[in-house]
Parts: sequence; structure tokens; C-alpha cells
Amino acid sequence: MLSADALAEARALLARNKRDVVEALPSLPPAPVNIEATGLKESFLVDLAVKLLFVRGSLHGRELCEALALPYTGVVDGILRVIKDDMLAQVRSGSGVSELDWEFSLTEKGGNYARDVARRNGYAGPAPVPVEAYVEVAGRQLPAWQKLNHAHMREAFAGLTVSDDMLFRLGPAFNSGKSMFLYGPAGNGKTLLSEKMSASLRGGILVPQAIEAGGQVIQMFDPVHHRLLGDEADRAKMSLDRRWLVVARPFIIVGGELVMSDLEMAFDPQRNHYIAPLQLKANGGVFMIDDFGRQRMPARDLLNRWIVPLEKNYDYHSLGGGVQLQVPFNLLIIFSTNLVPKDLVEEAFLRRIRYKVEVPDPTEAQFREIFERFCQGAGVPFKAAMLDYLIDTHYRKVGRGFRATHPRDLISQLIDIARFNELKVELTERLLDAAVHTYFVDLG
Repeated sequence: MLSADALAEARALLARNKRDVVEALPSLPPAPVNIEATGLKESFLVDLAVKLLFVRGSLHGRELCEALALPYTGVVDGILRVIKDDMLAQVRSGSGVSELDWEFSLTEKGGNYARDVARRNGYAGPAPVPVEAYVEVAGRQLPAWQKLNHAHMREAFAGLTVSDDMLFRLGPAFNSGKSMFLYGPAGNGKTLLSEKMSASLRGGILVPQAIEAGGQVIQMFDPVHHRLLGDEADRAKMSLDRRWLVVARPFIIVGGELVMSDLEMAFDPQRNHYIAPLQLKANGGVFMIDDFGRQRMPARDLLNRWIVPLEKNYDYHSLGGGVQLQVPFNLLIIFSTNLVPKDLVEEAFLRRIRYKVEVPDPTEAQFREIFERFCQGAGVPFKAAMLDYLIDTHYRKVGRGFRATHPRDLISQLIDIARFNELKVELTERLLDAAVHTYFVDLG
């Protein structure tokens, strides 16, 4: 934990319009004061530094500290001492008395050593944190589900047409922190609703850049799924452990492309180290499996994968060499489908998913509200008479159901058609007919 002075300094530096980061500050660990405090073996850190020098060609002492995300005093200075004493690296250039300003490069012996080490473990990035440290921190970063209420959820759904009845059902399901099953026709915003709900989670969480277990490395931070909070330059001034990053609570979504291997530790043969599975990257946030039932595996097998994590709040992973990991499973899983639930799995399996919430087609009144809202957002003058024409001609007469996504798509289609034909962008029967005819397909 941070000292009182360090915490005060951290808050002063990060409080400027960074409320989410400030909420996460009590968990920020201090920078290690020596090699032992990193939780890693000296030999592991020496190997990592040699690999970084091999990959980068040469590094100044200051750059090596940045590449390792470790402080010079007490840690990198000791690593450099070993590397020089073992004649793995040499001073290439530099002036002054500080190693921070000296440029280091590998000797021939060091290059051969680096190649040998990389064949066993190719990871060459920021120093990882021990898996024990990750388990301890992740176990404290439970999403504050119970702090959410009706007002928070209504705020999260601002700009969407969500009925009070839907909010009454969705809110408690999300607030419970348990698994959730959303079902209903495609195009009614199940994904958007899930994304908005996850955005209501406050505060940042700590994510390590990488994790070490049994001498093996698991790359954890993923810029695709983790949004950084705060300023790294500010953090560097605070003597904090820069192996950890403060990120927004993740919202990770996968669809029909999901395969079972995505949920297990993946060994990257090119980089010769492990990549964390999706649910581990989603820890502390939300993991959504969209298009449930359309994956290239039986729905039963996919559900079976979650039985232990959902019941025990722990997940288990295997690495090479017989290394077994037990890590916290602190996330909400949302299953979403437009298929009929009873056609996917039997009731016994569905019982394992705590909440089942139907997202139905919008009513005509809701459809009208959505349409007008999208007109305003797209800068298309709204005409009630033209919306009456659209509903009467292309919905009632042909027995077409309303979908929440139709207004956005039809208006976008109308704009494209008008611009190409150099017509005024407005709601007219001609443009609405053209949009409908190029958007809908008669499936018989």
C-alpha cells in the first residue's frame, strides 16, 4: 500500500478531471525498492534485460529502466552489474558518471546468450508481476455492482429508448453481478444495452502488463480491450510500480467467431510466450458472448466451460511444464442470442444462468421515438407525416415487425441515396421507398 505522503502526492497529480483513476488509487502499489521486492528471480530479470538489448540493439540505462518498467535504484542497477560482470553487455558510449546516461549493447557472448534464452522464453517487454501478486490484487477489484441503482442505470441509458419495464428487469440483473441471458429478435439493441450497462461501472482497475508463473510469461495488457486511464508521465513521478496500468473496467464482446481455444491460455509460437485468454482480460468488468448458439461448438460445451468459474468465482488454466494457475473470476458474463432459448440448451443448463431477460421488438410508439431521435442526430428534418407513410406502407400493409435498429439504418440509407442522386436530404415518399427497397430483403 502507498504511504500517506505518496497517496497525497498521487491524488494531487491525478485528481485533475480523473475521478475514475482516483477511485483506483488505494490499490496502486509502490515501486519495488530492490530485486527481491519485484517478486521475480534475479536470473529472470537478467535474462529479460538481455533479451531487450538483443531486440532493441542498444539502450541507454534510462531507456532500459523504461523498457523494464522498473526503477534504476535498487533494481536495474543490480541487473546491469550482473550483465557487465558476466560480460554479456558493454558500454557502447556515454558521458557522465551515471549509468542512466550510458548506452549499453550486447557483446558477442551476450548475443549468443540472448538467442539461447529466447528459445526458451521469447518474451521481451515490461517486467511481469508474479501470479501471486495478480491474484491478490484482482481479488480486491470486485466491480461495485451493489452500488448501482435505478438512477445510475437511467443515466447509462441516456439517449436510448428504454421503457421503465425493461429497466426494471435489466437493472437488477446487471446489479446482481451474476450471469445474464439476453434473448429476443435481432436488431433490438441487446449489444448496445449491454455496452451501456457496463459503462455505468465506476472506477478504474489495475491490470499488469504481464504475469509470471513458473518462469513463464503471460501477456495480460491488451490495448484493444484495455483503455488506459491517467497520465503515464504523472505516474512516473510518483514512484509507483509501473508494471501495473490503470484501465477502465473492460467490456469485451465476442460473437460467432468464438472458439474454445479463445478461452484458454494461448501460446504464441512466434513470440514464444503465452497470451491471456479473453475472460482473464475481462476480469473486473463484463464479458459478453453475442450470437450465443452460433459458435463453432455446441452451446452445451460452451456453457459447461463456465460452470466452475460461475459457481466458485475462480478460473483454472494450464501452462507448459505442468504449471497450474487458479485465478479470480470477477466478471459478469452476458449471453446474448436471437435464437429461441429452448432450442439451444435444456432447462437444466439455463438454470445455471441466473437472470433471463427478453429484449422484445419496440412498440410503435417506441419506434416513432427512435426514428425521430435518429433524424435529429443525422440532421434530417423530421416530418411526422412521412413517418406515418413509412409505417403504414412498409410495416402495417406488409406485416413487417418493428426493430430498434431500422430507423438508424433506413435514415442512413436515405442519406446515401439522396447524396448520390444530388437530391435534398429530407424525408420524402420517393426516398423512403428507395431506402426500404434497398434495405429489406423478402426471405419468403
